[in-house]
Amino acid sequence: MGTRGIPGHGAPGVGPRSRPGSRPAGVITRGTTNQNRLRRVDRWLTGVHGRLLRGAADPLVVDVGYGASPVTTVELLRRLRTVRADIRVIGFEIDPERVAAAAPHAGPRLSFARGGFEVPLPAGEAATAIRAFNVLRQYDEDAVPAAWARMCARLAPDGVLVEGTCDELGRRAVWLGIGADARPRTVTFAARLAGLERPSDLAERLPKALIHRNVPGERVHAFLTAFDRAWDLHAPLAAFGARQRWIACARTLARDWPVRDGLSRWRQGELSLAWDAVAPPAVGRVGR
Repeated sequence: MGTRGIPGHGAPGVGPRSRPGSRPAGVITRGTTNQNRLRRVDRWLTGVHGRLLRGAADPLVVDVGYGASPVTTVELLRRLRTVRADIRVIGFEIDPERVAAAAPHAGPRLSFARGGFEVPLPAGEAATAIRAFNVLRQYDEDAVPAAWARMCARLAPDGVLVEGTCDELGRRAVWLGIGADARPRTVTFAARLAGLERPSDLAERLPKALIHRNVPGERVHAFLTAFDRAWDLHAPLAAFGARQRWIACARTLARDWPVRDGLSRWRQGELSLAWDAVAPPAVGRVGR
């Protein structure tokens, strides 16, 4: 499926538009969203990929499928501006009514437009980063690589697609960091540690590429099993708080698993792993 590059912009505050008669790629989601639902992934994007955002000549970040309310897209811009004041954000939705409802929230560096996985940016523009959260859960697993490819075709060569899933309040989330070649690089597990009973509880929020793979014999199941074992091993640290227990688990896992981050991320309730460690055979893997 090729990418449809759409030149030109819409009315002020609306952003680029698809060609008359063209249909955005994808289907309309439920649209459920809440304030601060995506705070964890936004914090990771600004922290882990801050250098990418600062180094871009004209940084542009796309939010695919922002839902019935544009609140998380507005929050995304606010958080990104702590890294780069001149950054631009475009939110795409398939439903034209959602685009119209979002228009009053637009501003000089924030716009909304109709679009889907084809990411119809103006001709010649490429995204520094694309966030696509809670949009692929309703698709078949075999449709995921094609959706990645369509979105990644609109990335700058060093850009990143962040695709994942979280719960309704954003307390538990799992996402992938995907390169412009549409091949995942990392998978990140993130949680509000207070109230987390076991790391494997995050399995409910695995992205579509992994959600059906949490069964014995699959890599992601082996990892979550190891995570639970480490959690049990460090149970005595619960007296000092869930954060200390999580950090100890991360250090233990790093002995046998390709953990990609360090203390500054672990303290946030995150743990990132090389995708190759959990990738299903049917989905492309990259080296560690």
